[in-house]
Amino acid sequence: MPRAVYVLALGVFAMVTSEFVVAGLMPQMADGLDVGIPDIGYLITAFAVAMAFGGPFLTVAVLKLRPKPALTALFAIFLAGNVLAATASDYAVMVVARVVTGVASQAFFGVALSICAQLTRPEVRGRSVAVVLNGLMLGTLLGLPLSTLIGEHLGWRAAFWAIAALTVVAALCTAAGVPSLEHADGGGGLRQELGVFRNPRLWRVLSTSTCVIGATFCAFSYLNPILTEVTGFAPGTVPLLLVAYGAATVIGNYVVGRLADRYAVPVLLCGLVLNVLFLAGFALLAHRATPAVVFMLGIGLVGVTMNPVMVTRVQRTGNARPLVNTIHSSFITLGIIIGSSLGGLTIDRFGLRSPLWLGAVMAVAGVATLLPDLPLRGRSRRIRDETQEKQAIRA
Repeated sequence: MPRAVYVLALGVFAMVTSEFVVAGLMPQMADGLDVGIPDIGYLITAFAVAMAFGGPFLTVAVLKLRPKPALTALFAIFLAGNVLAATASDYAVMVVARVVTGVASQAFFGVALSICAQLTRPEVRGRSVAVVLNGLMLGTLLGLPLSTLIGEHLGWRAAFWAIAALTVVAALCTAAGVPSLEHADGGGGLRQELGVFRNPRLWRVLSTSTCVIGATFCAFSYLNPILTEVTGFAPGTVPLLLVAYGAATVIGNYVVGRLADRYAVPVLLCGLVLNVLFLAGFALLAHRATPAVVFMLGIGLVGVTMNPVMVTRVQRTGNARPLVNTIHSSFITLGIIIGSSLGGLTIDRFGLRSPLWLGAVMAVAGVATLLPDLPLRGRSRRIRDETQEKQAIRA
């Protein structure tokens, strides 16, 4: 595995830590900006919406740049957003800062995954994507608790300054460790990048990713209140359980990355079916501590850990260029928005277990999007899709 792949993971770690930092510092930020807790919650929504809808436009803006200069430009924009957040004088400035960092983060994912594809052989792309996306898993496992710890002891602004410093380190490591590359297959033009979206199968593949992540975030977004109010854990125990959840995602990401290149559809199918069982089991037995923890860890193992196989499948169906990767990340972010927002709506009407049931329904919908790719659908379809995948790999 090229060293540059691990360097890209450091950049992803910085981006994800910035995304999650608000969740751990809500009371402090609310006091500092003189707003309510719900207003701070909207900052998380602003970041996600900026990622989903703004990231592709920024990706288009950097298409003419070669991959490494494009990363440098995105690091600069992301750094500016975090400095703006650290120095924000009021809530409106903080909203702008979150939008800037969200847009830059999404575009970074797209360009980084495109570079990853260029640096590695087609038969190990799934493993290399898993390495890059370990930055995402470690952002959950380490980035969130560390930034929260800094914010609690040194103030919430210090947490954003720490992320800014981490961004500088990641940018310097990228400058030193990532080679200069040309555009893949002579790419870089908007028309060439957009042409792949005429493939209807690509949209179905993208929708699978939305369902996978949406199902997971129906549960993840509300783990804290479920574990305390339904299961009965003390508030001080929940952070330890979330660390265990993060460790499960790291393990699952490694396993899925090893299987993604050869068994994309079977791995996705298995992950979705297991997630249906884990989500439904959690909903039924959330009042019992041991089953609740087991099912929570199961969701960690087969939820966001599907990212490497989802990326591999999208790249084979479309291509590995920046815009496809960024649009895919937008569909993933859309899953986060749907899972967290619809889950919250169901709580008001049906109680804290209802997001878990909603997640199970979304996982079933994900299985439905996979049905046309199963072997029972016929040899001719498989041959046609395999031909498309080989063409995408060459691209």
